[in-house]
Amino acid sequence: MVIFLLLVLAAIILGIIGATVKGLLYLLFIGIVVLLVALLVSGLRVSRRAKRRPVR
Repeated sequence: MVIFLLLVLAAIILGIIGATVKGLLYLLFIGIVVLLVALLVSGLRVSRRAKRRPVR
């Protein structure tokens, strides 16, 4: 969970810097990629957890 939150925070910071500073638009795109990776990692963890046998 901590990794997910750090990745989302990094994506937000990179996106803000990339959108506001002239000439650093590539940071916005890097932030979008980092956000997508964070969502992918989170989705994989949830799906892996759902495949386990339920507790009785």
